[in-house]
Amino acid sequence: MNAYFRNAAICGSFAFGLAVTFVLLQTSSNPPTPLNIIAFSQFLHEVDRGRVRDVLIEGDQISGTLADGHSFQSYAPDDPSFVERLYAKRVSITVRAPQEEPDWIVSLLSSWLPFVLVAVFALSRMQRITGNTFGFGKSPAKLLTQAHGRITFADVAGVDEARSELQEIVEFLRDPGKFERLGGRIPRGVLLIGTPGVGKTLIARAVAGEAGVPFFTISGSDFVEMFVGVGASRVRDMFEQAKKKAPCIIFIDEIDAMGHHRGAGLGGGNDEREQTLNQLLVEMDGFQANEGIIMIAATNRPDVLDGALLRPGRFDRQVIVPNPDVLGREQILKVHVRRVPLSPDVNLKMIARGTPGFTGADLMNVVNEAALLAARRNKQMVTQVEFEDAKAKVMMGAERRSLVMSEQEKLLVAYHEAGHAIVALKTKAADPVHKATIIPRGRSIGMVVQLPERDKLSMSREQMTSQLAILMGGRAAEELVFGRANVTSGAGSDIERATKLARMMVTRWGLSETLGTIAYGENQEEVFLGHSVARQQSISQATARKIDAEIRRLNEDAYGQAKGILAAGRGDLEVLAKGLLEYETLSGDEIKGLLAGRMPVREAPTAAPKLRSSTVPSIGGMPPPP
Repeated sequence: MNAYFRNAAICGSFAFGLAVTFVLLQTSSNPPTPLNIIAFSQFLHEVDRGRVRDVLIEGDQISGTLADGHSFQSYAPDDPSFVERLYAKRVSITVRAPQEEPDWIVSLLSSWLPFVLVAVFALSRMQRITGNTFGFGKSPAKLLTQAHGRITFADVAGVDEARSELQEIVEFLRDPGKFERLGGRIPRGVLLIGTPGVGKTLIARAVAGEAGVPFFTISGSDFVEMFVGVGASRVRDMFEQAKKKAPCIIFIDEIDAMGHHRGAGLGGGNDEREQTLNQLLVEMDGFQANEGIIMIAATNRPDVLDGALLRPGRFDRQVIVPNPDVLGREQILKVHVRRVPLSPDVNLKMIARGTPGFTGADLMNVVNEAALLAARRNKQMVTQVEFEDAKAKVMMGAERRSLVMSEQEKLLVAYHEAGHAIVALKTKAADPVHKATIIPRGRSIGMVVQLPERDKLSMSREQMTSQLAILMGGRAAEELVFGRANVTSGAGSDIERATKLARMMVTRWGLSETLGTIAYGENQEEVFLGHSVARQQSISQATARKIDAEIRRLNEDAYGQAKGILAAGRGDLEVLAKGLLEYETLSGDEIKGLLAGRMPVREAPTAAPKLRSSTVPSIGGMPPPP
């Protein structure tokens, strides 16, 4: 849409310039009608006959109007005696000082200056809009050199396998003859695949920094424009620039914007994108060799890329950049805290263990939030407390202590979260409870956080059923304490997550005894068109009813299990709920100590206010717990 408005503005500027130019040319091509020049003797003759109405005398030039309305012009000698003859015939006389003849340069400028100004205005407006007056087909790739900040592999941590894969590219750029002597050919393209935030762009810049070569960077969306052929022209221009700087690296970020499967469009509206992709395929592996140019691309959607991009000779090496494990997260934290003054109590290994699934960008955000919190609290160094608070903010959202809740709402939230925590503590194969809070954070008004003791690559059936029971613990606690008539909508997200997990168990992972080890794909979708255009049902209605019944059975079994655990541990539920009402936030160790009869030991109260309460009773008249 931005390209549409930009091109509309360009066309408007051209139209305005052409319109003004047309008016000026019409004006310059239609000069006023010239006067009738007569001899001086004829002029005197007309005066004597009384046919001259008025005259204008400017030096030796005489102009005027005859009695019949015709204009005339004549030249008089240096003899003012003829003025008496004009007086005698009662002619209206006007005298002016003679004017100098304008220079031809001044005349030319006065005629064409408006046109020149309009043309300059139109061109400058185009340049402001497009950034380059006639640069539609020029590549917008940016050339990054050592002056832009050199990044090396020392700045990349947590992705050792990907770094070792790219080390070979660095060695080739440093010494190409080492591989050519043995008949080897370096991969022409490397495709980095990973979730957002794992550091794909950082790794590509580190390769250029290690090799000490120019680095062209561009986004996949920069190639696609409204005008047909612009994308292909930009691809050609990009490779022409790269050949002049070879050996070099071209990095295309988010290549899935231009590398979609061909032939997936409707009505031919995808031709421009396909032309751009075809040109890229030719440039990477066509008749003309691009020696010394290494292509590196990044994407988090490898499933949508055209197969011709992934064949040998183009992106013939695919490097997976995974989320870092616990050791990788610790290394990443060490990189990001280089310029942060740390307190001696900071334990990066503990922080890394408490952030499973975090990417490099997430960890950078945790370090930054911790530094901001320490500065806000007027501390000279960042302590472990700031890191814990920053981790909670990133994982659960910012606290909303200003939210006003009634006492009955706080009571219900406390029992709801206590139900999750008790079921998690008394269920086998459950992850340890890290923290429970009734302080609203983000979009939640309470939360129980579990952290695994180690990184998990898969889940067992027992772990999944335990997770279902934990998700149902909040609703089960509400019904057990307040009665079925007073349960609320607070368990909506829990039920949604449980339903999704149960559906995956039944349809994808083959964990249903009734339906067997069969993958039931509900629909087949065109990747380019999205999830709402092409759908093909692959299961019968009878099978769909069995799937729904099995999902319901799993959820009901989990609900019954959670309700049984809470009924047997009703005393622990009461103790933990009262503890949450008093302390608002409890760590995992504090929860275990509270259930064992040990009250939490807290430092001096901080400036953070308690959660505000309202004296207005909640709707529904919820009775107090027995």
